[in-house]
Amino acid sequence: MHSETWLADTRTSYDTVADSYAEFVRHALADHAYLLGSLALFADLVRATGGGPVADVGCGPGNVTAHLAGLGVDAFGIDLSPAMIDLARREHPHLRFEVGTMTELDLADDSVAGLLAFWSLIHIPDDLLPTVLAHFRRVVRPGGPLLVGFHVGDGTTLKTEGYGGHPMKLHVHRRRPDRVADLLRDAGFAIEAQLALDPDTKSPGAIVFARRPAR
Repeated sequence: MHSETWLADTRTSYDTVADSYAEFVRHALADHAYLLGSLALFADLVRATGGGPVADVGCGPGNVTAHLAGLGVDAFGIDLSPAMIDLARREHPHLRFEVGTMTELDLADDSVAGLLAFWSLIHIPDDLLPTVLAHFRRVVRPGGPLLVGFHVGDGTTLKTEGYGGHPMKLHVHRRRPDRVADLLRDAGFAIEAQLALDPDTKSPGAIVFARRPAR
Protein backbone atom coordinates (compact mmCIF):
# COMPACT_ATOMS: atom_id res chain seq x y z
CA MET A 1 0.00 0.00 0.00
CA HIS A 2 1.55 3.27 -1.10
CA SER A 3 1.95 5.54 1.93
CA GLU A 4 0.68 8.68 0.21
CA THR A 5 -2.41 6.85 -1.06
CA TRP A 6 -3.56 5.53 2.30
CA LEU A 7 -2.79 8.83 3.98
CA ALA A 8 -4.78 10.85 1.45
CA ASP A 9 -7.66 8.37 1.56
CA THR A 10 -7.78 8.49 5.36
CA ARG A 11 -7.70 12.30 5.41
CA THR A 12 -10.45 12.59 2.80
CA SER A 13 -12.61 9.98 4.53
CA TYR A 14 -12.54 11.76 7.87
CA ASP A 15 -13.02 15.15 6.27
CA THR A 16 -16.16 13.73 4.63
CA VAL A 17 -17.68 12.28 7.82
CA ALA A 18 -16.40 14.89 10.29
CA ASP A 19 -19.77 16.28 11.38
CA SER A 20 -21.46 12.87 11.62
CA TYR A 21 -18.49 11.35 13.41
CA ALA A 22 -18.43 14.17 15.94
CA GLU A 23 -22.07 13.50 16.81
CA PHE A 24 -21.44 9.75 16.99
CA VAL A 25 -18.63 10.07 19.54
CA ARG A 26 -19.96 13.10 21.44
CA HIS A 27 -21.04 11.04 24.46
CA ALA A 28 -18.93 7.97 23.77
CA LEU A 29 -16.99 8.14 27.03
CA ALA A 30 -19.98 8.58 29.30
CA ASP A 31 -20.93 4.91 29.58
CA HIS A 32 -17.44 3.43 29.44
CA ALA A 33 -16.17 3.25 33.00
CA TYR A 34 -12.96 1.47 32.05
CA LEU A 35 -12.06 4.07 29.45
CA LEU A 36 -12.77 6.85 31.92
CA GLY A 37 -10.70 5.06 34.55
CA SER A 38 -7.82 4.59 32.13
CA LEU A 39 -7.80 8.27 31.20
CA ALA A 40 -7.89 9.26 34.88
CA LEU A 41 -4.94 6.97 35.58
CA PHE A 42 -3.07 8.39 32.62
CA ALA A 43 -3.65 11.91 33.95
CA ASP A 44 -2.33 10.82 37.34
CA LEU A 45 0.78 9.33 35.73
CA VAL A 46 1.44 12.57 33.85
CA ARG A 47 1.14 14.59 37.06
CA ALA A 48 3.39 12.14 38.91
CA THR A 49 6.21 12.87 36.46
CA GLY A 50 5.90 16.62 36.97
CA GLY A 51 3.24 17.47 34.41
CA GLY A 52 3.58 19.41 31.20
CA PRO A 53 2.03 19.35 27.72
CA VAL A 54 0.38 16.12 26.60
CA ALA A 55 -0.25 15.25 22.95
CA ASP A 56 -3.51 13.55 21.94
CA VAL A 57 -2.40 12.19 18.55
CA GLY A 58 -5.29 11.40 16.24
CA CYS A 59 -7.62 13.52 18.35
CA GLY A 60 -10.56 13.73 15.93
CA PRO A 61 -13.10 16.31 17.13
CA GLY A 62 -11.24 16.74 20.42
CA ASN A 63 -13.56 15.03 22.91
CA VAL A 64 -10.82 13.05 24.63
CA THR A 65 -8.45 16.03 24.54
CA ALA A 66 -11.08 18.09 26.33
CA HIS A 67 -11.72 15.30 28.84
CA LEU A 68 -8.02 15.21 29.72
CA ALA A 69 -8.02 18.99 30.08
CA GLY A 70 -10.94 18.63 32.47
CA LEU A 71 -8.76 16.30 34.53
CA GLY A 72 -6.16 19.03 34.86
CA VAL A 73 -3.87 17.89 32.05
CA ASP A 74 -2.30 20.43 29.69
CA ALA A 75 -3.58 18.52 26.66
CA PHE A 76 -3.49 19.51 23.00
CA GLY A 77 -4.68 17.64 19.92
CA ILE A 78 -3.21 16.67 16.56
CA ASP A 79 -5.17 15.12 13.70
CA LEU A 80 -4.69 14.33 10.03
CA SER A 81 -8.10 15.72 9.05
CA PRO A 82 -8.41 19.51 8.68
CA ALA A 83 -12.20 19.20 9.02
CA MET A 84 -11.81 17.40 12.34
CA ILE A 85 -9.42 20.06 13.57
CA ASP A 86 -11.85 22.81 12.55
CA LEU A 87 -14.57 21.06 14.57
CA ALA A 88 -12.31 20.61 17.57
CA ARG A 89 -11.35 24.28 17.55
CA ARG A 90 -14.99 25.37 17.36
CA GLU A 91 -16.17 23.03 20.11
CA HIS A 92 -13.18 23.53 22.41
CA PRO A 93 -11.85 27.03 21.66
CA HIS A 94 -9.85 27.13 24.90
CA LEU A 95 -7.63 24.24 23.75
CA ARG A 96 -4.93 23.94 21.10
CA PHE A 97 -5.44 21.77 18.03
CA GLU A 98 -3.30 21.41 14.93
CA VAL A 99 -3.23 19.43 11.71
CA GLY A 100 -0.45 16.86 11.55
CA THR A 101 0.47 13.28 10.78
CA MET A 102 1.82 10.49 12.97
CA THR A 103 4.24 9.37 10.29
CA GLU A 104 5.94 12.78 10.31
CA LEU A 105 5.10 13.99 13.80
CA ASP A 106 6.05 17.65 13.94
CA LEU A 107 6.97 17.89 17.62
CA ALA A 108 10.36 18.58 19.12
CA ASP A 109 12.37 15.88 20.84
CA ASP A 110 11.47 15.36 24.52
CA SER A 111 8.75 18.02 24.21
CA VAL A 112 5.70 16.32 25.77
CA ALA A 113 5.10 14.95 29.25
CA GLY A 114 2.89 12.17 27.87
CA LEU A 115 1.24 10.99 24.70
CA LEU A 116 -2.15 9.44 23.96
CA ALA A 117 -3.10 7.48 20.83
CA PHE A 118 -6.74 6.56 21.45
CA TRP A 119 -7.92 4.26 18.65
CA SER A 120 -5.90 6.29 16.16
CA LEU A 121 -3.20 3.72 15.29
CA ILE A 122 -5.88 1.54 13.71
CA HIS A 123 -5.39 3.18 10.31
CA ILE A 124 -1.59 2.96 10.28
CA PRO A 125 -0.24 0.21 7.98
CA ASP A 126 1.89 -2.46 9.65
CA ASP A 127 5.07 -1.43 7.87
CA LEU A 128 4.77 2.15 9.14
CA LEU A 129 4.03 1.35 12.79
CA PRO A 130 7.73 1.25 13.77
CA THR A 131 8.17 4.73 12.27
CA VAL A 132 5.17 6.09 14.16
CA LEU A 133 6.19 4.53 17.48
CA ALA A 134 9.74 5.82 17.04
CA HIS A 135 8.30 9.32 16.72
CA PHE A 136 6.26 8.74 19.89
CA ARG A 137 9.37 7.75 21.82
CA ARG A 138 11.33 10.68 20.38
CA VAL A 139 8.84 13.32 21.52
CA VAL A 140 7.91 11.89 24.95
CA ARG A 141 10.19 13.04 27.73
CA PRO A 142 12.21 10.37 29.56
CA GLY A 143 9.96 8.91 32.22
CA GLY A 144 6.78 10.06 30.46
CA PRO A 145 3.76 7.77 30.00
CA LEU A 146 2.15 6.57 26.78
CA LEU A 147 -1.43 5.31 26.49
CA VAL A 148 -2.49 3.40 23.38
CA GLY A 149 -6.03 2.13 22.67
CA PHE A 150 -6.93 -0.05 19.69
CA HIS A 151 -9.24 -2.65 18.15
CA VAL A 152 -8.26 -6.24 18.95
CA GLY A 153 -8.19 -8.94 16.32
CA ASP A 154 -6.35 -10.14 13.26
CA GLY A 155 -6.18 -8.73 9.77
CA THR A 156 -7.39 -5.64 7.98
CA THR A 157 -10.76 -4.56 6.62
CA LEU A 158 -11.59 -1.83 4.12
CA LYS A 159 -14.21 0.60 5.39
CA THR A 160 -16.23 2.01 2.49
CA GLU A 161 -19.15 3.60 4.31
CA GLY A 162 -19.15 5.39 7.59
CA TYR A 163 -20.92 7.64 10.00
CA GLY A 164 -24.09 9.10 8.54
CA GLY A 165 -23.86 6.77 5.54
CA HIS A 166 -21.12 8.85 3.92
CA PRO A 167 -18.59 7.17 1.64
CA MET A 168 -15.21 6.35 3.11
CA LYS A 169 -12.12 4.57 1.87
CA LEU A 170 -9.79 3.60 4.66
CA HIS A 171 -8.28 0.48 6.11
CA VAL A 172 -8.92 -0.60 9.69
CA HIS A 173 -6.17 -2.74 11.21
CA ARG A 174 -6.91 -5.00 14.18
CA ARG A 175 -4.01 -6.20 16.29
CA ARG A 176 -3.38 -8.43 19.29
CA PRO A 177 -2.28 -6.73 22.54
CA ASP A 178 0.89 -8.79 22.83
CA ARG A 179 1.90 -7.76 19.32
CA VAL A 180 1.31 -4.08 20.07
CA ALA A 181 3.29 -4.46 23.30
CA ASP A 182 6.19 -6.05 21.41
CA LEU A 183 6.17 -3.21 18.87
CA LEU A 184 6.28 -0.69 21.70
CA ARG A 185 9.19 -2.53 23.33
CA ASP A 186 11.03 -2.54 20.00
CA ALA A 187 10.50 1.24 19.85
CA GLY A 188 12.11 1.66 23.27
CA PHE A 189 9.10 1.79 25.60
CA ALA A 190 8.64 -0.25 28.77
CA ILE A 191 5.22 -1.89 29.12
CA GLU A 192 3.49 -1.23 32.44
CA ALA A 193 -0.06 -2.58 32.01
CA GLN A 194 -2.50 -4.08 29.52
CA LEU A 195 -6.30 -3.94 29.79
CA ALA A 196 -8.73 -6.03 27.70
CA LEU A 197 -11.98 -4.25 26.86
CA ASP A 198 -15.21 -6.06 25.94
CA PRO A 199 -13.37 -9.32 25.17
CA ASP A 200 -16.63 -11.29 24.86
CA THR A 201 -18.18 -9.00 22.25
CA LYS A 202 -17.83 -8.70 18.49
CA SER A 203 -15.77 -5.51 18.89
CA PRO A 204 -13.08 -6.17 21.51
CA GLY A 205 -10.53 -3.53 22.32
CA ALA A 206 -7.45 -3.10 24.45
CA ILE A 207 -5.41 -0.45 26.18
CA VAL A 208 -1.67 -0.59 26.77
CA PHE A 209 0.11 1.65 29.25
CA ALA A 210 3.79 2.13 28.48
CA ARG A 211 6.54 4.50 29.52
CA ARG A 212 9.66 5.90 27.98
CA PRO A 213 12.36 4.83 30.44
CA ALA A 214 14.07 7.58 32.39
CA ARG A 215 17.67 8.19 31.48
